[in-house]
Amino acid sequence: MAKILITGGTGLVGSRLTELLTKNKHEVRILSRTPEGKNEFKWDISNNYIDEKALTDIEYVIHLAGAGIADKRWTDARKKVIIDSRVDTANLIFKKIKAQKITLKGFISSSGSNYYGAKTTDKIYKETDNAGDDYLGEVCQKWEQAAHQFEKLNIPVTILRTGVVLSKKGGALDQMKTPIVAPLGSGKQYMAWIHIDDLCGLYIKAIEEDFTGVYNAVSPEFHTSKTFSKTLAKAIKRPFLAINVPGFLLKLIFGELAIILLEGSRLSSEKIAEKGFNFQHKELKEALNNL
Repeated sequence: MAKILITGGTGLVGSRLTELLTKNKHEVRILSRTPEGKNEFKWDISNNYIDEKALTDIEYVIHLAGAGIADKRWTDARKKVIIDSRVDTANLIFKKIKAQKITLKGFISSSGSNYYGAKTTDKIYKETDNAGDDYLGEVCQKWEQAAHQFEKLNIPVTILRTGVVLSKKGGALDQMKTPIVAPLGSGKQYMAWIHIDDLCGLYIKAIEEDFTGVYNAVSPEFHTSKTFSKTLAKAIKRPFLAINVPGFLLKLIFGELAIILLEGSRLSSEKIAEKGFNFQHKELKEALNNL
């Protein structure tokens, strides 16, 4: 049994992960701005505060905290919030862990599949490829740099570059369940995706096995916006419209944020497979039927 501290533990992934970790007999603690449950502890980034009881005898930290990339239009202020909510939180934990000389067995951090940039290419990106030179590439680079600083304390670091998380309640899938399902933009852009239980399985693997380093946390089955939409429409028994939603309309509605809907490349999951991870839901059709 491991003692695990989770940031962002009440969010979409954190809630399911807490449930599965607890089922595996691990002790889970959650950092929250407004703690309510017995396993929740207060933290306040603006005042550099973390309840010391949250850190007592802690063995692992799972860092999921961060403002939603697609929650609001990208103003300059919002862009800063997106980066700071990931980096400043990791920095605060680092300071506390270092000051209290806590010997963690691992620091496990989320990152984004857009690490390589929001662009549509023929390339299949591997973990050794360079970061993109756009805003999302910058977000992920700074996010990961904040995680890598724990290596200075000889703490093993695991980073999961996560695609679109598919879950029963909330998240991207809820937004996709429109009365009529249609591809976005050209329809040729790829959508890196993963079932929430497979993603949680990767975090659990990082706790229970030797699973350090950087990994693309995506399903091995590739889909474009067009093939994804077709599969989704069939799964939820709704009409599929072959006429794509125009890119200019999405840009009008979402502004710069629309790029995450209109661009996307394939990511390789070979490194995960080489580490012996078996996906429960590697095919989109089965994953959607499960959900």
